[in-house]
Amino acid sequence: MKEEFLYYLWENRLLSKDIQTVDGDSVYVLSVGHRNYDSGPDFLDARIRIGRTLWVGHVEIHVNASDWFRHGHQGDDAYKNVILHVVYCNDTEQLAIPTIEVKGKFDEDVYEKYNGFLKSRRWIPCEKLIVGIQQFTWLSWLERIVVERLETEVKDVFSKLAENNYDWKETLYQRLMRYSGLKVNNDAFETLAKLLPLRILRKHIDNPLQIEAMFFGCAGFLEREFTEPYPVLLQREFTILKSKFNLKVMPSLYWKYLRLRPPNFPTIRMAQMASMVCDFDKMFSKLHTISDLESVRNLFNVEVNEYWDTHFLFEKPSKPIKKNLGTTAVDVLIINALVPVMFSYGIFHDDQDMKNRSLGFLNVMEAEDNLVIRRFESLGVNVQNAQQTQALLHLYNNYCRKRKCLKCRVFSASK
Repeated sequence: MKEEFLYYLWENRLLSKDIQTVDGDSVYVLSVGHRNYDSGPDFLDARIRIGRTLWVGHVEIHVNASDWFRHGHQGDDAYKNVILHVVYCNDTEQLAIPTIEVKGKFDEDVYEKYNGFLKSRRWIPCEKLIVGIQQFTWLSWLERIVVERLETEVKDVFSKLAENNYDWKETLYQRLMRYSGLKVNNDAFETLAKLLPLRILRKHIDNPLQIEAMFFGCAGFLEREFTEPYPVLLQREFTILKSKFNLKVMPSLYWKYLRLRPPNFPTIRMAQMASMVCDFDKMFSKLHTISDLESVRNLFNVEVNEYWDTHFLFEKPSKPIKKNLGTTAVDVLIINALVPVMFSYGIFHDDQDMKNRSLGFLNVMEAEDNLVIRRFESLGVNVQNAQQTQALLHLYNNYCRKRKCLKCRVFSASK
């Protein structure tokens, strides 16, 4: 028996209705309370009638009653307001708090199903059952999950915002930089954003060459000899700017190229970000009014220095091709950077319109295509848009992989 399963029984009122304490007093639960994920009792502010007395306080849950002492609760003031001890096995009579023993007082089939989920070696435990979930239940669950994902993102945005002295532009810049890395180079781009803050770049925002020089210089790409005029000029500019702003340089080995298509090389992404920074103020101001997806995508319609039309790397000419951001790359930035920052901005400033518009973008964007989404589709899940793919990614990473089946509606809705 696991405590997590006992939490599930208590929270969902799945115990027998005629439960009594081990001393024979009747127990009627008016409110189970709310789950406490911090230190202290497991459920707070429950309302329970024990015998003829109505109690308001906390509920503690254990597999064995003796766990109360094993966990040291008897000396902890946080547990003084516990009104009920819920245990699977009452293996001690030393505790004065009213106790109910739940062994034999719930549907054993539910526990067997839960055990089966935990022991499953399938990709996800419910893969044979998920297609049978009613559409309304499934869609409402995905809507809740995408909000939960955004709530997680909001915490991260607010944390970064505080670090940036509540500078929203700096915070958006850092998010855009991170997700320019397309997973492989996310950490490297985030490191570069911290070494080269927007507040410094904006001092030279009217000079694209100097912006590029700072990007490539701080990234460590200019620490070598060059023969072509463009990188030589960048190197010369960076020497001056490095001294002016006391800039730090990353080791070039931070950057990865393995299994990346040339258009996704960090050099190309960096050139695109440098161009984006030159119009950053205009981009940010448009977020307050922009409402349709194509207009949002046009914010990322940037042109890089013509040198990159014939290069993917410094000093290595290639066939001419424009290095614009593709739709897939743009959508990655919208989903992972723009939407979370807009949603967070809406919360911070109590701007419901901003929140609605940010969620609306996800609703009209095409579904993402990756291994996790393809696996869900193979199980019969109909994926319609980016809002649902974001929900599925969060569901898989935070519920399925961690076997948190009891917190998932699929478990309770499946037969």
